[in-house]
Amino acid sequence: MTRLLVCLAALAASANAVELKSLVNLFIGTFSSGNAFPGAAIPHAMAKVGIDVSTSPRQAGYLHDNSSITGISLMHDEGTGGNTDGGYGIFPLFPLTNCNFASCPVQIDARAALRASGADAAKPGYFTTRFFNNIQIETTSTRRSGLIRFTFPTTGPNHVVIDLTNDLGRSFSGGFLELAPTGRVMLGGTFLQSYGPSNYTVFACYDFTPPSTLTAQPISQFGTYQSTTLTNPTAVTITANSTSLNFPFTADVSPEQAGALISFTNAKSVVARFGVSFHNAEQACANAEAEVPDWDFDNIQSASEQAWETILSRVAIDTDVEDANVVELLYSSLYRASLVPANLTDENPYWQSQYPFYDAFFCSWDTFRTVHPLLSILSPVEWSQIVNAYVDGWRNTGYIPECRANTKAGYVQGGSDGMIPLGDFAVKYGSQADALGVPTDDLYQALVDTAENTPPDWYTVGRQNTAWKTFGYIPTDWVDPSGSTGLPTREASRAWEYALGDFAVRQAAIALNKTQSDVDKYANRSMNFVNMWDPNVTSDGFSGFAQRRYPNGTFAFSPPNACSPIDPVSHSCARGTDNDVGFYESSSWEYSFFAPHSMATLVELMGGPTAFVSRVDHYFAAPYYLAGNEPGFLMPWGYHYANRPDLSALRVRDVVYSFFSTAINGIPGNDDSGAMAALLTFHILGLYPVAASKQLLIGSPLLSAFTLRNDFLGTSTAFTVTGFDKNGLSATPPAGAAVFVKSITINGNPSESICWIDFDDVVGGGTVEIEVYGDATAAAAAGCGEGVNALPDSLSTGGFS
Repeated sequence: MTRLLVCLAALAASANAVELKSLVNLFIGTFSSGNAFPGAAIPHAMAKVGIDVSTSPRQAGYLHDNSSITGISLMHDEGTGGNTDGGYGIFPLFPLTNCNFASCPVQIDARAALRASGADAAKPGYFTTRFFNNIQIETTSTRRSGLIRFTFPTTGPNHVVIDLTNDLGRSFSGGFLELAPTGRVMLGGTFLQSYGPSNYTVFACYDFTPPSTLTAQPISQFGTYQSTTLTNPTAVTITANSTSLNFPFTADVSPEQAGALISFTNAKSVVARFGVSFHNAEQACANAEAEVPDWDFDNIQSASEQAWETILSRVAIDTDVEDANVVELLYSSLYRASLVPANLTDENPYWQSQYPFYDAFFCSWDTFRTVHPLLSILSPVEWSQIVNAYVDGWRNTGYIPECRANTKAGYVQGGSDGMIPLGDFAVKYGSQADALGVPTDDLYQALVDTAENTPPDWYTVGRQNTAWKTFGYIPTDWVDPSGSTGLPTREASRAWEYALGDFAVRQAAIALNKTQSDVDKYANRSMNFVNMWDPNVTSDGFSGFAQRRYPNGTFAFSPPNACSPIDPVSHSCARGTDNDVGFYESSSWEYSFFAPHSMATLVELMGGPTAFVSRVDHYFAAPYYLAGNEPGFLMPWGYHYANRPDLSALRVRDVVYSFFSTAINGIPGNDDSGAMAALLTFHILGLYPVAASKQLLIGSPLLSAFTLRNDFLGTSTAFTVTGFDKNGLSATPPAGAAVFVKSITINGNPSESICWIDFDDVVGGGTVEIEVYGDATAAAAAGCGEGVNALPDSLSTGGFS
């Protein structure tokens, strides 16, 4: 106990001494396909303000290279893929100098400029860069508003372009601009959503006349510009003193180049206040006035930093003791995992509601495994708002949202995976839902309706439940007699995800005291993944794989390595009509391991623990493992289910140090709306959440001690690692390094398992002591422990009771 008190005192002292925001590296994952967003934002912000490069890396806008900048815009997504011809990046501003008003290069390609080498800098709540011509850009923001500051090398004449038509994807389909001589610019535009088939409409408001208490920036000229003809849209005409533009909606994307230009003669520094809204431009102005009333850049930046400090402080460590690389990875990951979903409360353009409205569910397939469980531990207040937004989506559409992007229903990726966070919430906070403002009767009905009903078109919402309930699997080449349609691909992987969704309903039924018949029905249905298991398929000497299946019960063969990293033939596994392998963004080799609610079933189907371990080893060695692919997130921990947590300890380290780093390419693929960030956070903490349950796999952390703070319960749970060995912080720890868990003590009581821990112990405000050692032989023999419940739960063996 004395050691623990000393440790807690050290943690508190460290937290007071170090501003955690200084430990965040916003540029991790900003190179190539990482698509991480390094601009200014508060946690879960609607406004994410950052620069857009000419070779845009999709929704983040930013790319860490020497490409030119085309503007600084108001909204972005974090770490996503999606439509290359859609996305945010709306209403960008661009500073110009050394040009005459009537001939300034306002067109997007003409104005593009290079950044000075090493000029990009960012920290939570703030971003800056500088052009080669020495114009500096700075920005900070609130939830829906913020400030953008341009500092020019001379007092002018200097100019600011307000671009109406160019978003990231150049997907403009109509809009308007109104410019007042006082410097207020109101805009609205319709663009293509980031991930889905729909257009969305968004509005913004810019003000260029600050309060009289601040330095004046008098406007000397103003006007609008637009393409002279659409056959040659890059030829534009600038019209002085013009105050409005209007372009009716067009079904096709318009090539129009249009916007406003404002000039300042005696202002070396120009500040623009902005607000955004999904209602109308007037609301965008009201948002700016309410959230940035005094235009105080430093105050807004300080408030943003404090909001981040609150989030980051929910994991407390002694930064003087822990490995510096691990510290940077941890807090940078905590940061990215809290950027989305985006809080659009009071900005729902479709229905009025007393409940929060969140967006950027992009997508639940990506985030249910790690982002939601991390929020459940550290941020249940925010998480309950997000869960309420999921439930409210059902309340007004009939189905739980799956992938809402830009306020529109996006494509369904795998299953209807928004079900799983709702089941997770019911299990963890169902008894406290009233205090968190979540109506559990509605939550449960949302789960049941999504599990039972088939929408007319399950392309963007819901599940193919008619087939699921008729066959007990998703058949290939089957037409629903009800007329319901959707994208009839990904049959095998959808079935495995539908099974997990039904497990989430089963879990909620137990937690919320629903009928035993419901519990039994959804438990039984959650085991239907076995109906798509073909024991006769072999690959690399291993037998039994998930496969597609026809309505008559026969299997449709797909090579198990199709769509794997070493696929010898190019197969499509994307969400499209050309996907003929039955799996979504993954291979049968990978999805055949995907049953987190009944891993014991897979161990048995694969021939028992020894064969399972051999198969997992081969999966990594082949390699069929893809570190940036969500269906494989669990697998570094998969050895736990075969009673070999010692192997999980080694594999987790291999994954962390082989695929993650603090470099600009330090994420294996997209950050996927913070999914990769949350995953890395769990790896560092030595934990991995089991979907829709209170169980977390536990292992050997990469920290010697940490405290988890829960914002709703007001608890602090202290974890200490006795015998912690920094020699174990590598992809291949040397022999004898203390990386294996020997014992776990919870609140002074020995745990019967060293493989799992209960959620209530993680957030309960007590102590968890993890003893580690370096005896690999002893660790292999010890397994998960000797108790009857030492192995992690599986539904098939009576777990999750």
